[in-house]
Amino acid sequence: MKPKKQLTASQIIIIGFALAILLGSVLLALPFSTKDGKGAPFPDALFTATSAVCVTGLVVHDTATYWSAFGQAVILLMIQIGGMGIVTLAVAVTTLSGKKISLRQRSTMQEAISAHQVGGIVRLTGFILKMTAVFEISGAIAMMPAFIPRFGVLKGIWYSLFHSISAFCNAGFDLMGVNAQYSSLTGFSESPLINIAVMLLIVIGGAGFLTWEDIGTNKWRFRKYRMQSKVILVTSAALIMIPAALFFFFEFSSLPLGERTLASLFQSVTARTAGFNTVDLTLMSGAGLAIMTLLMLIGGSPGSTAGGMKTTTFAVMLSTALSVFRNRENTNFFGRRIGEEAVRQAASIFTMYLGLFLCGGCAISRIEGLPLGQCLFEAASAVGTVGLTLGITPTLGHLSRGILVLLMYFGRVGGLTVVFAALSNKPNPPATLPQEKITVG
Repeated sequence: MKPKKQLTASQIIIIGFALAILLGSVLLALPFSTKDGKGAPFPDALFTATSAVCVTGLVVHDTATYWSAFGQAVILLMIQIGGMGIVTLAVAVTTLSGKKISLRQRSTMQEAISAHQVGGIVRLTGFILKMTAVFEISGAIAMMPAFIPRFGVLKGIWYSLFHSISAFCNAGFDLMGVNAQYSSLTGFSESPLINIAVMLLIVIGGAGFLTWEDIGTNKWRFRKYRMQSKVILVTSAALIMIPAALFFFFEFSSLPLGERTLASLFQSVTARTAGFNTVDLTLMSGAGLAIMTLLMLIGGSPGSTAGGMKTTTFAVMLSTALSVFRNRENTNFFGRRIGEEAVRQAASIFTMYLGLFLCGGCAISRIEGLPLGQCLFEAASAVGTVGLTLGITPTLGHLSRGILVLLMYFGRVGGLTVVFAALSNKPNPPATLPQEKITVG
């Protein structure tokens, strides 16, 4: 009798996300999930559940005015599950129940959070849960002085908690539709409190669990950080400050200085997978939208609540190009050489995300008869699990929404995870093929 095949870590991750999406879809289709008491059509429930579990933020119905309190709570729970990761929560539940964590579970957890080794995974899970609670509660408390006077005590507390979790998980779902549908945080563009609190939550959530651990262990001793943490922090800082400067000088010149500074920083931060906006994106120039599209594709960092191709992928690709320009043999960071396997994986991820982005945008444009630029922006938002929109998502047909669902799913679980899950049982070639040169460039 053949031994029973066990699921690989990659297969467990993609199945776990799929089951969470399916469960969320069923709950959102229930009558009491919507304010009209009729329940959402299943395609709309599926789209919303996918967007929530994949922490994207694209919606086909305004979250505040369409969904009931129960529906909003389901969406928030799915955001939390998607941000923390299915495997992380499963390991946490197993630990709290007193059961022993198997080596296979530890290995799956290692892949889910992009850890370098299996050792210490259970301790790291506890650290992740504790710090997540601290950041989300702190963010909610920070927002209460702005929300409670405007919405009342109970509603203000709920809004603070909802937006804190949504920001930390880089989801971009909001409840500001009570002011104007699909308005996101445009009503708080002048509020330093909301802008700064949301930006900090987005940056912290998108930095990655291992980066938190590094900072917690080594504090301000930057030299002692792991190379990956250094790359993440430096790349993230550059991807915030450079676009913010461009937005400040070329996009928001009509705003007062303080609001202009906040708007420039906020749009630079949120474009990397968060999905909130404090200005009307349709008023931005083509160049500004192109910069935001690039930021959406890059996304956050490995093992974080964010999606996208990841900051480390972008950094490896950029460093590899610089090495070629300087006629150096290897890709280097902070006096350390990067292995060829990492370079090949970065190139594969970059190619995959670029292909999904272009194919998805072109397909939607052809199906809907909409301008290609708008559709590419929406496709980048989906595959980067961002949630920013130029307003076309609610108007799309079922086929185009299905394309966005697939892009969100691939963007959250990771392109290579899907590939590894599909090809896990295929053996490697038994021999190395002969080598021959080819001219490129």
